[in-house]
Amino acid sequence: MNDSEERFTNLYDRHYRAVLGYALLRADHSVAEDVCSETFLVAWRRLAELPEPVLPWLLGVARNLLAKQRDSRGRRKALVDRIAALGTERDNVAWDIADHVVDRDTALAALATLPEQDVEAMALASWHGLPPEQAAAVMGCSTRTYNVRLHRARKRLVRALRTESSRSTSPARTAAGRQRFAEET
Repeated sequence: MNDSEERFTNLYDRHYRAVLGYALLRADHSVAEDVCSETFLVAWRRLAELPEPVLPWLLGVARNLLAKQRDSRGRRKALVDRIAALGTERDNVAWDIADHVVDRDTALAALATLPEQDVEAMALASWHGLPPEQAAAVMGCSTRTYNVRLHRARKRLVRALRTESSRSTSPARTAAGRQRFAEET
């Protein structure tokens, strides 16, 4: 074993319990173990720079890592809350996966009826989020021509969706789709 490995092993053996105990006072067990492991990873990377005494430095690293964990959990919770705010309790009760499968199938069928140029124009705008100038450059036309193509493509998509929707909402087709979904799950 070389000198740095031996130094790290001694450091780990002496201070692991203290760092883990510090983390356990501030977080649940799995988070505390992760923070403790990451603390010693930082110590390994900075082994040549460690101050004496090293325990306060290790606890400071653990403290910073715990703060990052809290911030991360806070952002995650805020995101979940924002997503939950978009729907209502009624939406959750009324949500039926079969309806979404039928909607997706309808949209794909409608898109399949459109010319490739229409699909490309809409994909550049909605999927890739390109402004008209950039989308026009991709399609090799002027911005004005692209805007006209996009407008016409959207009109054709609306017509195709109406046609497909009327086909897919017939009672026999909807029941068959739900039956197929029930059999697959």
